[in-house]
Amino acid sequence: MAGPIRRRAGEPEAAGADDPLSGLAPLLRVQPHLDDVCRFGGAWAAPHEQEPARQAYFHLVTRGQATLWRPGRAPLQVTAGDILLLPRGDAHVFHGVGPPPSTQLPVTVRHAQSLRFKTTVGAEPDVELICGRLAFEAAPQTLIVTALPDLLVLSVGAQPLATRFAPLLAGIREELNDLRAGAVAVAENLASALFMMMLRAHLETSAPAEGLLRLLGQPLTARAVRAMVRDPVHPWTLDELAATAAASRASLVRAFRAAAGVAPLEFLTDLRLGLAHHRLRTETVSLDRLAAEVGYQSAAALSRAFLRKYGVRPGQARQAEAPPTAG
Repeated sequence: MAGPIRRRAGEPEAAGADDPLSGLAPLLRVQPHLDDVCRFGGAWAAPHEQEPARQAYFHLVTRGQATLWRPGRAPLQVTAGDILLLPRGDAHVFHGVGPPPSTQLPVTVRHAQSLRFKTTVGAEPDVELICGRLAFEAAPQTLIVTALPDLLVLSVGAQPLATRFAPLLAGIREELNDLRAGAVAVAENLASALFMMMLRAHLETSAPAEGLLRLLGQPLTARAVRAMVRDPVHPWTLDELAATAAASRASLVRAFRAAAGVAPLEFLTDLRLGLAHHRLRTETVSLDRLAAEVGYQSAAALSRAFLRKYGVRPGQARQAEAPPTAG
């Protein structure tokens, strides 16, 4: 994979993008989870292990400078105003500017609401990081992830669009500093908006990427994708999708395979199953109703397709996502 892609807010839009976000937005269905507010100084390091599937790491650098280290990659210096996204949840370590410390200062951890506040002991903090995870909850998750580089960095700084990004960063930081009622929920909603703006900046400053972004960046495939996103329950045929895209069946299949490695109806299956998976995670709904609402003729048909895609039945997936009962 290519190295980190660093975007500067406000650079001109790539030609021919055909407004990819109008198709991307309903697919993203992401849920940010804020985990840590880190205030470090002196000799410090903050390791992050590989995250499970569907979990991306993100970090907001709200003060100072730090170094991001990833196995097999050159160290990356980050500074206040940088927003980092690791879509595949790769293992990485943050530490202070310069080489990794041989010894580290102890860190105190204070819990407040659902957050951990981590602070070094024995040194005045000069770096602040807000760290969290982003769950890709809807379909097609694999295409969303493959559409992005291993590391995406948005440098807000003093760029022309800083007036749009800076208030969101400041709002998140203020909510987490004050911790008033509902602060984490407000901050996570701001983080969700920030993530969407980050993707928009990525799209506006690059040629269409592989996978989903490439599908949405080409008018022929974008028309078919948007039709399926608007009405995934419709019994789409390849003929209908080709007509919607104003292309021949063969041309549409070639374009989908070239962009994302799947045929149009495979994409539709991923979309439906991803929506079903999302609803199983977030709602209590019968399998019969769920099947009808995501485009399957029966619960049995949904269950078979779900098993092929995820390796478990829908009921098992629902149980796996259920919160533990109090003992």
